[in-house]
Amino acid sequence: MSELQRFLFDGAPVRGALVRLTEDWRALLQRREQTGGYAAPVSALLGEMTAAAVLLHTNIKFAGALVLQILGDGPVKVAVAEVQPDLAFRATASVVGEVAPDAPLADMVNVLGQGRCAITLDPRQQQPGLKPYQGVVPLIDDHGQRLPTLAAMLEHYMHRSEQLDTRLVLAADERVAAGLLIQRMPTSGQGNLAGTAAGRGRADETDGDEDFRRIAWLAASLKREELLNLQGDAILHRLFWQERLLRLVPQGAAVVPHFACTCSRERVASMLRGLGVQEVEAILAEQGEVDVACEFCGQRYRFDPVDAARLFLEPAQQGPGSQRLH
Repeated sequence: MSELQRFLFDGAPVRGALVRLTEDWRALLQRREQTGGYAAPVSALLGEMTAAAVLLHTNIKFAGALVLQILGDGPVKVAVAEVQPDLAFRATASVVGEVAPDAPLADMVNVLGQGRCAITLDPRQQQPGLKPYQGVVPLIDDHGQRLPTLAAMLEHYMHRSEQLDTRLVLAADERVAAGLLIQRMPTSGQGNLAGTAAGRGRADETDGDEDFRRIAWLAASLKREELLNLQGDAILHRLFWQERLLRLVPQGAAVVPHFACTCSRERVASMLRGLGVQEVEAILAEQGEVDVACEFCGQRYRFDPVDAARLFLEPAQQGPGSQRLH
């Protein structure tokens, strides 16, 4: 099953999280096969983005969705991974043109150096006048060089946008999407570790720097094959057997990352009403039915002429219609 582990390093102002998405990641890809699927490098990118989005969401106290988005200037124009407060995730990509089987990340999303990475925090219940928070950074480093991996992009983002020292290791294939996050924590101010074993005796910030560098170096030694093939406990033991890990156990039932989409027949029907009766009738005249596929999960919703006509009737006029769902 998919797993998520969160932990602190006892005696050091450093926190970590490890996620491995298995059955639910495969379910997402299988849904997309209904609409043609993705080339292997695009699937791997979406898997890494989804794992990273889950890791980032676990480290914030936020009742809303976290949306990780890459806006590319290559064949991958947009790639999106979204994680809800209950760790339900979904992902999609818009691809124009061919993607080579061995295409590196920069050739997919940052050919001309104009690609951007955005992280949006979208509150579940927005107050009047309150907009979702969004941070955006270019996909180049401080020297104007294209960043080679998604992990490097997000480390760059966290350093520039959030001023947080971060180390990420990400990997994904058609079976597993996984990631390891190591992050420096403040030793003073809101959210500090004062009063805990991790915070006692940390008057000198230099000590924290050394701790983070040591632990980040250990994390960076994790190989892609290990992240994809080993269970979480085996990974943490192999990397940090000399460290004292404090596991963070959730209160109540454990929340496990899982694939879910918010699409529904009712939402599609509302969208069709927004198009208007003339546009829907034109689609029916051309195709014989209205066939809509969710961009996130690949679920298809089909409306025959009777279903389409019922969309524009008053509720009192509507009789029973077909509920075809493919």
